[in-house]
Amino acid sequence: MTTSFHHSGGASMPDGAQMAEIARIAYAEAGIVIAPGKTSMVQSRLAKRLRALDLPDYDSYLVLVNSEAGQDERRRMISALTTNVSHFFRESHHFDTLRNEVLPPLVAKIRAGGRARLWSAGCSNGQEAWSMAMTVLELMPDAPEHDLRILATDIDPLVVEKGRSATYDAQMVAGVDPALRKRFFEAAGGQHQLIAAAQSLVSFHELNLHAPWPMRGPFDVIFCRNVVIYFDAETQDRLWHRFAEVLAPGGWLMVGHSERVPVAPASRFVTAGITTYRLPPLAGNR
Repeated sequence: MTTSFHHSGGASMPDGAQMAEIARIAYAEAGIVIAPGKTSMVQSRLAKRLRALDLPDYDSYLVLVNSEAGQDERRRMISALTTNVSHFFRESHHFDTLRNEVLPPLVAKIRAGGRARLWSAGCSNGQEAWSMAMTVLELMPDAPEHDLRILATDIDPLVVEKGRSATYDAQMVAGVDPALRKRFFEAAGGQHQLIAAAQSLVSFHELNLHAPWPMRGPFDVIFCRNVVIYFDAETQDRLWHRFAEVLAPGGWLMVGHSERVPVAPASRFVTAGITTYRLPPLAGNR
């Protein structure tokens, strides 16, 4: 490998061998596929890490992330290579489905003493999970008094912490309907913070979808949108199978606008709307 970082002139591009090793780590760690043509993207994101660590070149950086002492930096590397783009109520048809089809029978079940679990898998900065919480509270204002919880997870600890703060600037909440903004946010030092009722519904945790999961479900709905576009077909298929294993009968799966889930007989899922899938309910259930 050749030296590829210079303190005087900034970072140059990783060479082919360095790119191959970066891609290997990203795939082994998180199932992320980095094509050889993504050199500029890798360079723009990892050069900042080299500068922060005061490392002279990519070779030194790769030695670090492959070492026992570099496990924290390995996580930061994966975080740097992932894209965290989201906004409140993104792909609004999913929230229409949540409001009109998914939640009404769940609310009835909860009011009869049952439970409900929702999962935002790949929650980014938290807007998706909070949009789910607002949708729940619109339909069921007393949800915090019942057994309904929303799990929000992401591989990137920085965005998990941002989501957990439940606090966003004016630009980030600008797209929220004014009535919802007035109802579910309150002023917090020039920022906008989700009200306590919403915060009581959502818990944020760092989670690598490619690794073992500590929770078993069952979940009633999973949002995993614009995440698997970074995975190859084999990794995607494995993830769809794992989602099916932790979804309750009749459970829902929402994916991103450019993503598709294999349906029966290739999987247990059936199509239930635009980029919306469902497991068959138990006989006699809706």
